[in-house]
Amino acid sequence: MTLALGVLVSGNGTNLQAILDATRDGSLDARVSCVISNKTDAMALERAARAGVPALAIPHQTFDTRAAFDRALVSALHEHGAEWIVLAGFMRVLTPEILRAFPGRVVNVHPSLLPSFPGTNAMRQALAHGVKLTGCTVHFVDEGVDSGPIIAQRAVEIVDGDDEHTLAERMHAAEHALLVGVLRDIAGGRVRPSIGAERPRHG
Repeated sequence: MTLALGVLVSGNGTNLQAILDATRDGSLDARVSCVISNKTDAMALERAARAGVPALAIPHQTFDTRAAFDRALVSALHEHGAEWIVLAGFMRVLTPEILRAFPGRVVNVHPSLLPSFPGTNAMRQALAHGVKLTGCTVHFVDEGVDSGPIIAQRAVEIVDGDDEHTLAERMHAAEHALLVGVLRDIAGGRVRPSIGAERPRHG
């Protein structure tokens, strides 16, 4: 099936770009219905606009509560026909508002081999701990922080002399490939929605 994706972003949007490139070259059977950022100056919005995709800024600071902000996101996502939601560098913890609106159909990409190094600054955490292997994870989103069922992971080696910049270059390449691959599996029915506490069901 052709996936109708709503992509939530906060920053540069390189994972978004990987999705846009894959939909354009036909390697991913999906369309990006809209891109929404909680930051008005996010580079990801420019990437979406250049691709002809609706690019919306909904600043979270203008809402009294997290739930009210998430309700505004849900309204915009529904308005643009999104069916699956991708968190691609979205630096907000979701409330149940979005999870109820898109049950089992919200996925996130995170720059560590979860459950190691959840939350922010995952690459900095990995370097500080001196681990020799890290990686990235695509997982279903639940009400916790990077705690939902894991769909797929890819390892990234940490080499001598690595800093956050050099590690990030390799991490981003791994994230792009992993995220697009998971979305391809969802489109092909090989990964199905994860409901409640169930593990993801592979076809």
